[in-house]
Amino acid sequence: MASIGFLHTSPVHVATFARLMHELGPQIGVSSVVDEELLALARRVGPEAPAVRSGVESALDTLMLAGADLIVCTCSTIGGVSEVIGRQHSSPVMRVDRPMAELAVEIGGRIAVVAALDSTLAPTRDLLESVACEFGRAVTIDLHVIEGAWERFESGDEIGYIDAIVNSLPGIAETVDVIILAQASMASATDGADLGIPVLSSPRTAVLAATKRLDQHSAG
Repeated sequence: MASIGFLHTSPVHVATFARLMHELGPQIGVSSVVDEELLALARRVGPEAPAVRSGVESALDTLMLAGADLIVCTCSTIGGVSEVIGRQHSSPVMRVDRPMAELAVEIGGRIAVVAALDSTLAPTRDLLESVACEFGRAVTIDLHVIEGAWERFESGDEIGYIDAIVNSLPGIAETVDVIILAQASMASATDGADLGIPVLSSPRTAVLAATKRLDQHSAG
C-alpha cells in the first residue's frame, strides 16, 4: 500500500489531515510525526538554523522508516527547509502550501498573504516569488499578520482564532485578486467566505496534490 507521511508541528493537524486522507485518499496509508518544538525553535533561531535542520532531518527519517512514499510538511515556517532537506536526501517531500501557492499565482498577480505568525511570512513570500518565476508570471505580494490571533490559537480558543482571521479579510480583499491563508490551522476561515475573490487554504489542496502525485507514480 502506498503511504503518505505528515510532519506536523501542532497536534491539532493530525485529525484534520487524517480526515482529508480518509475522504480523498482512502486507499493510501497515513503516518504522522508531531514535533511542536520544531516550530518554537524555528521562531527563535530561524528555520535555516542547524538545530532546526537537524530536527527536520530526524522527523523525515522517522517517516521514511515508517514507509512513507511521500512526506507532506504541514508547517509553513519549516516547509521550505523540509523540501530542501528532502532533495538533499533523495526523499520526496512537499511543503503543504506549495499547491496553494501555485493556484494563487495562476489566479492573479495581486496576492495577499494572511498569517497568524510573522515567522511564516518570509517563507511564504519566497515560495510565491519562486512559483511566479517558474510560471513566468509577475506578482505583487501584500503581507498581513493578524495581531493577537496566534495567542488565541495557543490558548485553545479556536473560535476566537478563526473569528480574528475572518474579520480581517474584507479590508484585505479590496485591493488584491486572491488571498492565501498562510497556515494550515487557518483553513476554517474560508468557510462561507464571500468576498468576491478566492480565499485559499492549504490542507485540502495539499492532500489533493499529494494523492494525485502518488497515484501517478503508481500508474507509472
